[in-house]
Amino acid sequence: MRLTTGGIAHPSLERPVVGKITWEHLSESQRFDRIFACTASPKTDELKGYRASLCASRIDSETFPIPLIHSVQETTHLRNSDIIGMQPRTGFVRTLYRPDSDDNTIFATDRCNSNCLMCSQPPKDRDDVAAMTGRNLAMIELIDSPPKRLVITGGEPTLLGDNLLKILAALKDKFPATYIHMLTNGRIFAWQNFTAKLAGVKHPNFMLGIPLYSDDSRIHDYVVQARDAFSQTVLGLQQLARYGLRVEIRVVLHALTIPRLPHLAEYIYRNCTFAEHIALMGMENIGYVPRNIGELWIDPYDYQDRLEEAVEFLSTRGLNVSIYNHQLCTLRKSLWKYSRKSISDWKNIYLDQCQECTVRHECGGFFQWAKTVHSAHINPIQ
Repeated sequence: MRLTTGGIAHPSLERPVVGKITWEHLSESQRFDRIFACTASPKTDELKGYRASLCASRIDSETFPIPLIHSVQETTHLRNSDIIGMQPRTGFVRTLYRPDSDDNTIFATDRCNSNCLMCSQPPKDRDDVAAMTGRNLAMIELIDSPPKRLVITGGEPTLLGDNLLKILAALKDKFPATYIHMLTNGRIFAWQNFTAKLAGVKHPNFMLGIPLYSDDSRIHDYVVQARDAFSQTVLGLQQLARYGLRVEIRVVLHALTIPRLPHLAEYIYRNCTFAEHIALMGMENIGYVPRNIGELWIDPYDYQDRLEEAVEFLSTRGLNVSIYNHQLCTLRKSLWKYSRKSISDWKNIYLDQCQECTVRHECGGFFQWAKTVHSAHINPIQ
């Protein structure tokens, strides 16, 4: 499933546009928030009232009645009512929201104050706060039906500061029943002032997913490539609990986090029993991972003993624990009950050898970029 495409930005596209795709002509009263998509050059006299247009064909005219991106490389993934963002100059088109999916995200910023060795979305040092906030507020306004869940991610969403509170407040006002899960390194919550502001929004169905990679501060700080990150994260977790905000602890499993995983499980039990969920997650082979693969890679099949020790320790003490991003054939059956189908639909695949597997419908499958780097023990289960 594609989420991005691109073409040539026409001079008529002077600023970013956010709108909903339509492949059919609508009455003029219905066009104000729509982006008219087409494969052949449209008749310009039929475009009055549309917010913008997206066209697969090349358009050479120097004038156009509405903002336009033409010569778009790929349009087949765009469906009616998908919300997209169009960028001037670059001609970049991103799908922001798909009404028929349960895996929609609000991408808050490209910036981050950590630089994790296995980051799947490497940060970019640019001031995008105003632009991203405006785009996301526009997207929220365009969503028609309440989604079941939304994930706020980045970069590091808390770097938006008070703009993050605006986004969360807008979600609360429009979709109070929608479950909002925010992925954050949690470091800013070491400062009570911001934690109090976030709690003050009082979103009724909000949880934060925060990574903790080791009980040893040196290992955690090395993984995230930030000094004092462990201390800030742990203090942040405690502050969030103090203000009654719900938290999930996330652990990405790789060669640096696996050796002390049972010790981390005990640390979580003794210090973070307020956590509603602990997710033990397989590594995603994208972003920084390929360049650090020699330091990070360990076959999931080979770390089952430590994984099972940690899972059983947490589970038998009443904590809610899950295994994400793993294939069932890499796990012994005693761990299957903890395994979840956790990979978003737009990046989820199965390999050719999975076709004959009898438990494929229960298996989480792979990230689409795992075709070359994956466990050596992928075999169909009969």
